[in-house]
Amino acid sequence: MAYNRRYILEKIVEIQNTVLEYSKKGASQAWIYRNVIRPKFFISYGTFKEYMTRNAKRELKELNENENL
Repeated sequence: MAYNRRYILEKIVEIQNTVLEYSKKGASQAWIYRNVIRPKFFISYGTFKEYMTRNAKRELKELNENENL
C-alpha cells in the first residue's frame, strides 16, 4: 500500500486504539510500545510518542469531508 496521508492517519488511529485498549487493563505506554506496538508497526519510540499526541481521528474526518466536496 502506498504511503499517503490517509494510510498514515489510519495507522495512527489503529495505534491509538490499541494503546487505549491496553491502558484500560493497566499497562503503561512504555510497556505497550515495547511489547505490542514496536513488533507490529516497526516504529521508533519518538514516532510512537508523536503519534500519541496527534488527533488523527479528527484529521481523518476532515480529509474525508474534503474529498466528498
